[in-house]
Amino acid sequence: MVWTEITRAKYCRDGLRYASDTTDEEWAMIAAYMPDKNRRGRPRVTEMRALVNSIFFIAQGGCQSRLLPTEFPPYTTVQRYFYRWRDDGTWQKINHHLVMMAHEADGREASPSAGVIDSQSVKTTEAGGPRGFDAGKKIKGRKRHLLTDTAGFLIAGIVHEAGIQDRDGAPVLLQLIRNAFPWLRHAFADGGYACPKFKKAIASIGRWTIEIVKRSDAAKGFKLLPRRWAVERTIAWLNRNRCLAKDFEAPIASAEAWLMITSVKLLSRRLARA
Repeated sequence: MVWTEITRAKYCRDGLRYASDTTDEEWAMIAAYMPDKNRRGRPRVTEMRALVNSIFFIAQGGCQSRLLPTEFPPYTTVQRYFYRWRDDGTWQKINHHLVMMAHEADGREASPSAGVIDSQSVKTTEAGGPRGFDAGKKIKGRKRHLLTDTAGFLIAGIVHEAGIQDRDGAPVLLQLIRNAFPWLRHAFADGGYACPKFKKAIASIGRWTIEIVKRSDAAKGFKLLPRRWAVERTIAWLNRNRCLAKDFEAPIASAEAWLMITSVKLLSRRLARA
């Protein structure tokens, strides 16, 4: 990235305790959608902002929860809230609202009408859990299947075994956003989705149109492909968080939660700078 006097100041985070911490503006974007206090049981004593900062620290630094600095809440508390928010869909809900806010900030309709779909195969560790072999990429692990809008904002993401082909995993992903984004029925994709089996699978979940963007056979070297570059850039954005360097999680649900967490961090920063 070529830094200028304007961009360097916008992305500078020197005034924070840790670079992963939220600023007041970023926290305002997230706080409005955090779960309310439970009226039963003991009163909540841990600040929600401290918990979010802890989770963002793990996401960006790629460390284990046990290695959190002492300034953060106890790692057992962070783990408990991580699993609670993972299971009740908190991060998906926050990401959904932030995507719509980002659309409106760009002067567009809140709900996107077109998306870009692609996948990324990553290695797993000894943690266990479902895994497979991607013969095309020669990777044993899992596959992250992502759907973004045309601007690159993450709309939905699922994780499955790397051995599952794109055309078989994509219908599950499209089914996931069928009600959340009812106007999104057009998707751009690569040649891996150009087959009758995929078209037949998505015919039962709505009236979808899939536009295949192929690379020219005469092209040499790197070529920027229309529309498809948006999701590729999103994958690069998310991979700046070291928790996504590999798939360290045993449960699939935890791996999917980290996708949403990194997307929320990205969107909150973008909106706060606007």
